[in-house]
Amino acid sequence: MSRLPAAITLLLSIILTILVTIVCSVPIIMAGIIKLLFPVPAVWRTVSGFCNFMMYCWCQGLAWLLHLNPHLKWDIEGLDGLNKKNWYLLVGNHRSWADIVVLCVLFRKHIPMNKYFLKQQLAWIPFIGLACWALDMPFMKRYSRSYLIRHPERRGRDVETTRRSCEKFRAQPTTIVNFVEGSRFTEEKHRQTRSPYNNLLPPKAAGIAMAISVLGDQFDKLLNVTLCYPENDKTPFYDMLSGRLTRIVVRINLVQVGEELHGDYINDKNFKRRFQLWLNTLWHDKDVLINNIKSAYKNAGH
Repeated sequence: MSRLPAAITLLLSIILTILVTIVCSVPIIMAGIIKLLFPVPAVWRTVSGFCNFMMYCWCQGLAWLLHLNPHLKWDIEGLDGLNKKNWYLLVGNHRSWADIVVLCVLFRKHIPMNKYFLKQQLAWIPFIGLACWALDMPFMKRYSRSYLIRHPERRGRDVETTRRSCEKFRAQPTTIVNFVEGSRFTEEKHRQTRSPYNNLLPPKAAGIAMAISVLGDQFDKLLNVTLCYPENDKTPFYDMLSGRLTRIVVRINLVQVGEELHGDYINDKNFKRRFQLWLNTLWHDKDVLINNIKSAYKNAGH
């Protein structure tokens, strides 16, 4: 593909990605229907194992597609010590749709299959929405502050969705992925949220606080993952599809899930403040790390 024009590469990448997605998602959807019709624990475990295997095949297909780009270089630190038999809570920054591809490809052989917290709108994407449903991924509804003022009964619905989804993950090792910013980074969102960070949106703590509350005793570690595309910072997903993505930088830091992260986030205001402060500190350090990565590659380029 390196010899093809960018437009042709983009078209071929889209076609191949769609084909890989269809081939892997259709069996997942069919298995999900079986799980729905026969809600027996033994059937559920068998079908879930098959669904996770098909998701691994999808991740492998994406890895092959990335290998078609000979210019792409990976800069990874922190993969040592991970295990597919453990439970993980993965927290990362969200720059682009490319993030999901990177996480799937990078971790497919190191940790259990990723389960993402997804926006409700993604449920309507052909094949992907139903496959994510069959994989028990939680779909979250986002409400504006003004909407919640008019409909206070909707407050806390996402937290309850998180709790129910996390209960399902007790049965087998799972990696729960939460992009705690709640949305992909854009300059407009950066201004609207008045973010105190250079490269990040403010983090939202409720989702991971509830995940730790439900599964905290099973999480072996929290994976603090920092994603950066120092040479393709503006449009990494488009550059990935068009064969122009040149470097993916990932830093993985294992964080102990200690007792100080366990508490009642909904009703205990003091714990809520402490937890948000801990997450803000994590995000500040992540922002500094991204600045350092960008500076290092900028200086190396000169």
